[in-house]
Amino acid sequence: MITELIRAFLLIFAAEMGDKTQIIAMTFATHYKIKDVLAGVAIGVFLNHGLAIVLGQYLSKWIPMSTIQLVAGVMFVIFGLLALREEELEEKENKKALGPIVTVALAFFIGELGDKTQLTAMTLSAEGNYPFFILCGTILGMLGTSGLGIFIGIKIGDKMPDISIKIISSMVFIFFGTLKLYNWVPIKILTPFNIRLYFILILSIYLILTRRLIAKKKYSKYSPIKEVATILYSQTKALKEAVDEICLGEGICGDCSGDDCIIGYTKKLLKEARDNEQYFIEKNKDSSKLTTKDFDKDKVTEALSLIIADYIEYGRIKDEEFIINQIKNFLESILLGQNIRFDGDLSKYIRNVKRINYYIGRNLENKIKNKLNSFN
Repeated sequence: MITELIRAFLLIFAAEMGDKTQIIAMTFATHYKIKDVLAGVAIGVFLNHGLAIVLGQYLSKWIPMSTIQLVAGVMFVIFGLLALREEELEEKENKKALGPIVTVALAFFIGELGDKTQLTAMTLSAEGNYPFFILCGTILGMLGTSGLGIFIGIKIGDKMPDISIKIISSMVFIFFGTLKLYNWVPIKILTPFNIRLYFILILSIYLILTRRLIAKKKYSKYSPIKEVATILYSQTKALKEAVDEICLGEGICGDCSGDDCIIGYTKKLLKEARDNEQYFIEKNKDSSKLTTKDFDKDKVTEALSLIIADYIEYGRIKDEEFIINQIKNFLESILLGQNIRFDGDLSKYIRNVKRINYYIGRNLENKIKNKLNSFN
C-alpha cells in the first residue's frame, strides 16, 4: 500500500515540476490566499485523478479526448481574459472564500483532463492493487509541486505591482489555452486566415481590458489589493502592539476579565483578525456592557491616533462590522465616554473631541499629525 502511494507521489511530482499546472498554481497564489489555492488544487486533482482511476481507459470512449482538450483550451483563454478584470474593494469580506476555491479547483480539473498526470494515474491504477492509496499519492504529488509554485508566486507577488501580476497572470492562462487549442483543433480549421482572426480577436480584447485596467489605476491612489493589505494587515499589526500596551496585565488587574473587559475583547478581535483573517464581525458588541478599567489615557490615545491617521491616509471602510471601526468606538468610549463620528474631516473630528475633553483632543491631534508626517 505505502509503496504504491510513494510511487504515485514521486511519479506525479517529477512529471509536474515546471509543468503548466505548477505555473498556474504560482499565478493563482498572487490572487488568492494560500489555503484557498491549496484547497482548490486538492479538490480539482481529487476529482480529476479520481475520475481517471475510476473510469480508467474508458473515459476516452465516452468523451472524445479532442473535445475535452478543446473545452480545456477555451476555459483557459477565458480565465486569462477574466484575470484582467479590476476588482472592486468590497466592504465585507467573503469569509468562506468559496469563489477562489471553486475557481482553482475548476482550473486544475479542466487543466489536467487528458494530461500526462491523469494518464499516469490511469496507468498506475491499472497496474496497482490499492487505487485509494494511488489517488492519495497523486494528490500529494500535485500539492507538492503546487506548493513550490505557490511559494515562488508569493515571493514574486510581494515585490511586483498588482497590475503587473494581473497582466502576467492573464498571459500565462491565454498562452496555455492557445497551446491546447492549437494542438487539438482539427487541422482543416487551422488555416492562416483563422489563426490571424483568432489572434486579432484575442489581442483586441486583451488590449481593451488592459487599457481599462491601467486607466482605473491612474485615477486611484491606492490599488484595491494594496489598500486592503494596508488596512487589514499593517493597521491590525500596529494596532495590536498599541492595544497590548494598554492592557494592565494580571499584576494590576488581578484575574483577567477576558472578553468582558473592553481591552480584553479588543485583543481577541485583533487576534482573530490576524490568525483567521476575520476582519468583520457579525454581531456588534455594546461597549457599555464591557468592563472599563483605569487604563493609561495616553496609551489609549496613541492607539486611537493610529486608526484615525490610517483613515486619513488610506481611506475608511464604512461598514460598522469592520473590526477597526469597532475598536475605534471602544477606544473613544474609554477616553470620552461616547463615540465621535468621523467623516474624513480631521479638524471637525478634533473639534468634537476637544468639546468633550480639551486635553485629550489636543494630545490626539498632535499624535495624528505626527503619524501623518511620518507617512510622507
